[in-house]
Amino acid sequence: MKSIKELAHEIVAREGGYVNDPDDPGGETNFGVTIGTMRRLGLDLNRDGAVDGRDMRALTADRAAEIYIQHYFIRPRICDLPPQLQASVFDMYVNAGAGAVKILQRLLTQMGYPCADDGVIGPATRAAADMAAADAPSHIADAYGIARRNYYYALGDARPASRKYARRRDGRKGGWITRAEEFISPKYHLTQAQHQERVAKWV
Repeated sequence: MKSIKELAHEIVAREGGYVNDPDDPGGETNFGVTIGTMRRLGLDLNRDGAVDGRDMRALTADRAAEIYIQHYFIRPRICDLPPQLQASVFDMYVNAGAGAVKILQRLLTQMGYPCADDGVIGPATRAAADMAAADAPSHIADAYGIARRNYYYALGDARPASRKYARRRDGRKGGWITRAEEFISPKYHLTQAQHQERVAKWV
């Protein structure tokens, strides 16, 4: 099993460097860390009294990984989930915040292990996840990855500006989909034909 540091640095590599995409609700990012997160944490890296784009550009990959470990893995208690789930939920939490936990909670409820979909990993969610992992140890990670992939497609359905993250210009799978499938067994990956059928109604 990979260490938390390895997982965090893999996330940093997936997120890439500085981006200021007007279609991204998160605004400016560097290594996936948003300007909002930088301001919330008070990361005035150049010590000029303001947290802005200059601080974003000064953020290092190592510092971004530290932020992810402390604020996206330990603080939301992803570390308390079964090992099979930690990598994917961690990666998704970076991408969607508490929404990553809500996806898990809804999945657990659908699987017969009810818990509130409040986005908080408390005793009930931990118990439900432990039971699901014990009953389906080789399937729970795939189930979560598929639910995550469905979430991304649903975002594209609801928000046309986000479709470019799920479907490339050439029609192939976009970054959101390939990222989700990194945590799904190959036998559950969608074929290109299945992907195109799923997004066919998108303009």
